[in-house]
Amino acid sequence: MAVKTKKSQAAAKAKPTAKHIGLVKNDAYLEPYEDAIKGRHDHALWKLDNLTNHGKQNLTDFANGHKYYGLHKTTRGWVFREWAPNATEIYLVGDFNGWKESDKYKAKRLNEHGDWELKLSAKAIKHGDLYKMHVYWDGGHGERIPAWCNRVVQDEQTKIFSAQVWNPEKEYEWKKKTFKPTKSPLLIYECHIGMAQDAEKVGTYNEFRENVLPRIKADGYNCIQIMAIQEHPYYGSFGYHVSSFFAASSRFGTPEELKALIDQAHKDGIAVIMDIVHSHAVKNEMEGLGNLAGDPNQYFYPGERHEHPAWDSLCFDYGKDDVVHFLLSNCKYWMEEFRFDGFRFDGVTSMLYYSHGLGEAFCNYGDYFNGHQDDNAICYLTLANLLIHEVNPNAITIAEEVSGMPGLAAKFTDGGYGFDYRMAMNIPDYWIKTIKELPDEAWKPSSIFWEVTNRRSDEHTISYCESHDQALVGDKTIIFRLIDSDMYWHFRKGDENERVHRGIALHKMIRLVTASTINGGYLNFMGNEFGHPEWIDFPREGNGWSYKYARRQWNLVDNKELDYHYLGDFDRAMLKTLKMVRSIQSKPVQEIWHNDGDQILAYMRGDLIFIFNFNPTKSFTDYGFLVPTGSYDVVLNTDAKEFGGNGLADDTMTHLTNYDPAYVTEHKEWLKLYVPARSAVVLKKN
Repeated sequence: MAVKTKKSQAAAKAKPTAKHIGLVKNDAYLEPYEDAIKGRHDHALWKLDNLTNHGKQNLTDFANGHKYYGLHKTTRGWVFREWAPNATEIYLVGDFNGWKESDKYKAKRLNEHGDWELKLSAKAIKHGDLYKMHVYWDGGHGERIPAWCNRVVQDEQTKIFSAQVWNPEKEYEWKKKTFKPTKSPLLIYECHIGMAQDAEKVGTYNEFRENVLPRIKADGYNCIQIMAIQEHPYYGSFGYHVSSFFAASSRFGTPEELKALIDQAHKDGIAVIMDIVHSHAVKNEMEGLGNLAGDPNQYFYPGERHEHPAWDSLCFDYGKDDVVHFLLSNCKYWMEEFRFDGFRFDGVTSMLYYSHGLGEAFCNYGDYFNGHQDDNAICYLTLANLLIHEVNPNAITIAEEVSGMPGLAAKFTDGGYGFDYRMAMNIPDYWIKTIKELPDEAWKPSSIFWEVTNRRSDEHTISYCESHDQALVGDKTIIFRLIDSDMYWHFRKGDENERVHRGIALHKMIRLVTASTINGGYLNFMGNEFGHPEWIDFPREGNGWSYKYARRQWNLVDNKELDYHYLGDFDRAMLKTLKMVRSIQSKPVQEIWHNDGDQILAYMRGDLIFIFNFNPTKSFTDYGFLVPTGSYDVVLNTDAKEFGGNGLADDTMTHLTNYDPAYVTEHKEWLKLYVPARSAVVLKKN
C-alpha cells in the first residue's frame, strides 16, 4: 500500500466530497453549473499534482525559479542562468568587458529545456556594473535585459535601460522580525511612490517613508497598497506596462530603501501589499520579454491571443508550465525578499476571459460558464493564491475583477479561486453615475443601501468610493465632480459658495456610507481623503513632460485656512469611529429604516447606529428610529463645525429612547433625533 505524502494528503483533503461543492451550497443559483465549477477545481488539483511531482514537494518548493535563474553570487564567484529555448548563443556584455562579446562571458546551453548557464570568478564582475545579454537565434540576434534580473536602471542622458549587478557589501538588516497584518477591518491606503510628494519630480522610497508613512499612520489606515513597484519603461503607464518583473523600480531608489520603507511600515503596524501585474506585459523587446530569444511566444500566447486589443501589450500563456513557474516564483520572490504582505492582482477580468471582458455584459450566471473563459488563467490564479498562503498564511490577496465571476474570493476547498477579497468595483461606478446623472432630490437611500451591500455572502470585498482610476486625466474624482472649478476660487474658509458647501457635505456622506457597510475592507487612494484637486497626468509629450499633475499637494491639507483639512480630519475621525466596533466588517448590517421620499437611511452595526439624511433642503425634527432600548451618544457627525459643517445639532447631549408598549417584547424603543439636511450622524449605544 502506497504511503501518501503530506502534500498528496492535503490535495486529497482539498477535493470536495459532499453532494454539492461548497460554492454551490452557498449559492443555489450555481447548481446548474456545478460540473463546470468542479472541472475548474479538478484542473487546479491536476496541475498542482504535476508541479509538485505528485506531492513529493510543496508548491513553494516549485516556485523557486528566482533562486536558480538570474545572476547570483556564490561561494566561488558568480553564476548566471537564463531560460531561452530558442537561443543559439548568449553572451553577457557590460561595464566589466567593455560591452564586447568574449568567450569568457559566453554562456553554455545546459539541456533540451533551454537553460543557459555562465559561471564567472568573483572578480569578473562587481556590484554596480551595468550589463545586458547579447542573444543569438536562427536568423537574428538582439540586445536584451535578462528576464529574471532583480535590478534595472535607466541612463539619465540616453534613457537606455540596463540590468545592474546588485550585491551590496552589507545586506539589509530587518528591524521588525515578524509581522501579522490587521484585517479587522482592512483599511487600505492606495499609493504611488513617485507621485507621493509635493515637489514636481519623481519621489523616492526614502521620501515616502519619512514624509508620507507618518501621515498614513496618523490617519488610521493599517495597510498600504503600493502601485508601480515592478520595473516599467514608461513612467506614465502608472506601472502597468511591466518589463522586468523581479526588479523593484529604480526610479524611486534602491532595493534596500524599499525594504526600509516596508520595515518601517511594519513597525508602525501597517501591512504592505503590492499592486502586482500578471495580466499582461509590455511589448518592448529590448527591455522586456516580448522577443527574448527570437520566439515571440516564449512567454505569451500565440496567434490572435498574443496581443491585448485594448492595452497594447502582450498576454501571458498560462498554459505553459515555464510561464506558471516564472509567475509563481515572482509572487514568492516579492514576499521573501522584500516581505510584502500580499498582492492586489491587477486586470483579473482580462485574464479570465478570451475576450478580456471587452464587450461582455455578464447579465446572468451562464455568462461565467459558457466556454469563453480561459481555464489556464483560472488555474494559474488559483495556484497563485495557494502558493501565497503557503508562503505566508496571513497574506492578503485581492482581485481587481469587474465581471462578478462567482467563486473568485471563495475558499479553494469550496471550489473557489482562493482570493481573500475582491474589489467592489460596482460601488465607484454607482457613485459616478449618481453624481453625474441624478439631481440631489432623486438620490434614493434604498438604492444607495442596496449598492453598498450588494455582494455574495461567501466573499469578502474591498469597498471604495474611488481609486486611482477615477483620479486619472480624462476622468474626475468625486470632489471634482461635486465642486469642479469652484475648488480654485471658493475653497478658502469664509469664502465658500453653495456648490462648495454641498460638495464638502456629500463627500463626507459618500465616504461614510461606503466605509461603514464593508464586509472585508475599505480603500482610499492617496490624497482623495482630503479632496485632492484636479487629476493625475504623468509627464508626457502632450503636457511638455510636466510633473505638475503627477504629485500630491500635501500643503493643501496642512493649510488650516483652506477647507481641505475638514475632509482630511473627517476621514481620520471616520476610521477611528469604525474601530469602535471590534471586527466591524463581520458584524451584520441591520437596516433600521429607509424612506426614499424623505431621503432618510438608518442602519446598525454592533452598537453603532448610522443615520443619513440625503435630502438637500429638508431637515427633520424628532425623526423616529426604532432601535434597541437604551441611551445613545453621538460619536461622529458630518455636520460638525470641525469638519466644515453647520453644527446645527447639539452633539453633547445623551439621547434616551422613548417607550412604546408595542415593541416591549422586541426590547426596542423610539430614538427621536433632529436630522439636518444633507448630513449624517453616528451614535453609540451606552
